[in-house]
Amino acid sequence: MNEETTKFGFTQFAETWNGRLAMLGFLIGLLTELMTGQGILSQIGLM
Repeated sequence: MNEETTKFGFTQFAETWNGRLAMLGFLIGLLTELMTGQGILSQIGLM
């Protein structure tokens, strides 16, 4: 099976999407922190 056709595991396709979604999550976390004035740990009640 060719790596280009495989959609599971450590493929270039999976790692590209993993990186994009990680950046999106980080940006959403930052924006939420700026809007609320609380860090993420305070928002979920751990601090």
